Amino acid sequence: MGRPIGIDLFSGVGGLSLGFEQAGFDVMAAVEYDPIHAAAHAFNFPECAVLARSVVGLTGIEIRRVANIGDKRVDVVFGGPPCQGFSLIGQRVLDDPRNSLVREFVRIVRELDANYFVFENVKGLTIGTHRKFLEELIEEFRSIGYNVRLPWRVLNAVSYGTPQVRERLILMGAKKGLKLPEYPLATTARSGSDAALAGLKLGPTCADALGDLPDAESFAALSGDDSVHTENFGKMSAYAAEMRCTTASAWHFGYRRKWDPHLLTASGRSEHTEISRRRFSATKAGEVEPISRFLKLAPSGVCNTLRAGSDAARGAFTSPRPIHYRYPRCITVREMARLHGFPDWFRFHVTKWHGARQVGNAVPPALARAIAREVLQSTGVNAERPKGVMPLGSVALLHLDMSEAARFFGIPVPIGNRDRKSGSRKRKQADIEAERQKDLLYA
Repeated sequence: MGRPIGIDLFSGVGGLSLGFEQAGFDVMAAVEYDPIHAAAHAFNFPECAVLARSVVGLTGIEIRRVANIGDKRVDVVFGGPPCQGFSLIGQRVLDDPRNSLVREFVRIVRELDANYFVFENVKGLTIGTHRKFLEELIEEFRSIGYNVRLPWRVLNAVSYGTPQVRERLILMGAKKGLKLPEYPLATTARSGSDAALAGLKLGPTCADALGDLPDAESFAALSGDDSVHTENFGKMSAYAAEMRCTTASAWHFGYRRKWDPHLLTASGRSEHTEISRRRFSATKAGEVEPISRFLKLAPSGVCNTLRAGSDAARGAFTSPRPIHYRYPRCITVREMARLHGFPDWFRFHVTKWHGARQVGNAVPPALARAIAREVLQSTGVNAERPKGVMPLGSVALLHLDMSEAARFFGIPVPIGNRDRKSGSRKRKQADIEAERQKDLLYA
């Protein structure tokens, strides 16, 4: 009967898209407001229709037209709309204008008449007064004809084969009369004692994720570019072998991509000062370097939550990347991607700032895949492994700046350009804070 259809709202670079594809869905359309993220999504998912626009005013009919699915059934709509979760006195949380995008998500689920939905968001929505937001959201879905799996759960990516602690609220629902998906059971534990106690296998570590990757600083070309051809990969762990797609099973039920496994991408070098490097070297694995406040990864441990920073509209703040456990530098975007669970064929914007933002904003694909498998099981459809090899998009999509990306999609520039000269280098602060800001700037 073919692969079920999924629609990704607020898609970013496509962590959820990849997980749902790997579980056996065809992701036919993705909506993403930031054109730089949308361009990267178009590169990695060349057969998915990408709408680089806000969901506000976007109709289900438009999505169906652009995705070329006509009146076919939409099996699932998934995404993580930005929301504040704060209530104005005397009114419902969902009526707060700051939560309008959440209501747009609900509206599009209704207009597409999707059989299932998956809503993901930050753990903070489950805490304190924010829980009122969840209660109202559940009632909103019920009012349009959906049952919601309760109690809702916060899932940690480290429990599903990702070497990173990353918690996300997951809310799942089904049209009334359809089987509700279950929450996926954990498959991995972060320590040997936890694994023994829960009867799970031990999950991958930082060393498993990064140990085979060559040091970016051994390639002069990576000072001005994000990629280089090399065969200088080390011994692979089972996790690294999956990231490098060395077996057919590493693709799960997703489409094989045509890619060059000898091209090391997303690996632009960081220009740290020698003072910073000495401080990084002196920091013990698993501890925080006191001036930069960067965590130094522990080879036998897992990564802390990788964060995205903010776009120019919200100050263009750089989110720190952890210090490599072996080298006196911050990890590269590719190393971030390994710790997030993105395979090596998956590429990001060529700049470290945008690339790191794309990884940090994404749902880890392994977590998305675990959720998607439960949705697929509820549909009663068996996953099918697609035939053939899909080419990736044009590499030029990964080089576009904001204005160029907007022109590519034929839209106005929606987000202000980043002013790289503002911020830390213009503020006169104490020596320690200045050194920290240098670390942030050159990471």
